[in-house]
Amino acid sequence: RLEQLIRSVKDTIGAEERNEIMSDEQKFEAFKQRAVAHNEEVYGAEIRAKYGDQEVDEANAAVMNLTRERYQEWTDLGREIQERLEDAVRSGLSPESEEGRVLCALHRQWLTITGNQYDPAKHRGIAELYVMDERFTAYYDKQMPGCARILRDAIVHWVK
Repeated sequence: RLEQLIRSVKDTIGAEERNEIMSDEQKFEAFKQRAVAHNEEVYGAEIRAKYGDQEVDEANAAVMNLTRERYQEWTDLGREIQERLEDAVRSGLSPESEEGRVLCALHRQWLTITGNQYDPAKHRGIAELYVMDERFTAYYDKQMPGCARILRDAIVHWVK
């Protein structure tokens, strides 16, 4: 994995130095590798200590295996979830409502686009992180406070 990242960085630098135009596929591969490298640099030690090398390596591999189409689907779905969360908070919807059920289902789909096996206990655990870890809360609440909590509450209610 590290060799692949180094090769990609060297290819990107070389293309820049030669004023070459990288193909969209090359750009996408470099983007994924930068994203994985950034995640490792910022969170690697913490998540490896908490979840283990195998779990983190599998998550990184899942990102690296995404096609552009699946990546676009993943980001579009993430955006839809965020917009629906903000609408739910704005309108005071209950996490136990039909919209709460839909949010929960969309979040499940978002979690599994990268190829991860669905596990209800992990889904609930991830949802708890959204309110326990201020970094996750800040991400979901960046535009409207309360989004992380309503997502967590919907998942807790609907995932059995």
